Amino acid sequence: MSLLVNGGARRGRGTLAAAHAALARSGLGEVTVHTVTEGADLAGTLHAITATAPDLLVVGGGDGTVSCAAGAVAGTRTTLGVLPLGTANDFARTLQIPSELDAAIRTLVEGKVVDVDLGRVDGATADSRARAYLNVASIGLSTGVTHALSPRAKRLLGPAAYPVATVRAFRRHRPFTACLSFPDGDHPDLEMTDLLQVAVGNGRHYGGGNAVSPVASLDDHLLDVYAIGRGRMRDHVSIARLFRDGRFVEHDRVVHVRTRRVQVLTDQPMPVNLDGEIAARTPASFTVERNAVRVVVPHASTAATLDGPPAP
Repeated sequence: MSLLVNGGARRGRGTLAAAHAALARSGLGEVTVHTVTEGADLAGTLHAITATAPDLLVVGGGDGTVSCAAGAVAGTRTTLGVLPLGTANDFARTLQIPSELDAAIRTLVEGKVVDVDLGRVDGATADSRARAYLNVASIGLSTGVTHALSPRAKRLLGPAAYPVATVRAFRRHRPFTACLSFPDGDHPDLEMTDLLQVAVGNGRHYGGGNAVSPVASLDDHLLDVYAIGRGRMRDHVSIARLFRDGRFVEHDRVVHVRTRRVQVLTDQPMPVNLDGEIAARTPASFTVERNAVRVVVPHASTAATLDGPPAP
């Protein structure tokens, strides 16, 4: 078993020793410990870990760290364990993994294994690789929110930092135009102007507990795509009230479709936010990788099942 803790996560600092000690007492076997403090070190560390093909990789960090780890173990025999140490922890929230450290470790010992889908984006990245994400990829307002989320605000405010950052980003937002096309022919092309945000959801939760849509799931083999048009302030207030359960996609300022593949072209190249990390740019193609990652979850979790091998 390998343990990887991101010391830069909101609760990552000072957690490594406690997590290692608890895992050593758990009876799961010998633990190989790794730590990172910089995002630039994460990919190389994961590459070194996966080269040893551990049965279980336990990752302590936020959604960005967990998504990188999921991309590294996708399609392998390594099962992913999650210690939610970030600010939002939306992947853990979706799978009902407890946020308290001892309870999360008990889940690793007593829980069950499920398989979940993985989102992939093939856009303009620094190393030309397709990037993985678990929750949501988004373009527009959310990238401004990411820039406005300082590490200090995350530490002090926790999930409450997201609405504060959203207000700041909204004041600076500039509307954009996007064309969405669907290679499988399941929807006609969509060309939209004066947009606030386009998002492509693989999971259910994002942004500290908001729902992508009422029907979004990590286990349905579909992407939930939505686009929000810029409107009057009262339109945005009415939409914001519906974020928690995802019913905002029913608003007349929102377009929502479900698909397995979508290509997004914007009027100018724009950054893409992948689970809180700016990791690609448009134009970009998004796909869903079915049953790509095996994860340990509580026995009571109903968010996913172990229902098949990864898609080829």
